[in-house]
Amino acid sequence: MPRRPRRNHSPAFKAKVALEALKGERPVIEIAERFDVHPNVITKWKRQLLEGAPSVFGEGGKEDGPDVATLHAKIGELTMENDFLSGTLGRVSGTSAKR
Repeated sequence: MPRRPRRNHSPAFKAKVALEALKGERPVIEIAERFDVHPNVITKWKRQLLEGAPSVFGEGGKEDGPDVATLHAKIGELTMENDFLSGTLGRVSGTSAKR
């Protein structure tokens, strides 16, 4: 019996199937036959939906933005480098040094 080629389902389809399974109105076997998906895959999608649900409402993992103190330190470092290089270029004579 030849294997079926691997299918990639859209996130919308996965959510639809997982919500159907989460409702509990039909057994997973029926849902699997209806959507032509293996029951284990439906169970996996249902678990992923339940684990990811808190992040939809903002309770999930906090997204880390850039650290302000690190950014200020980098700005200071770059300012010092610019000042040093502009002073050094001012001492070098010649048209190739200053553009």
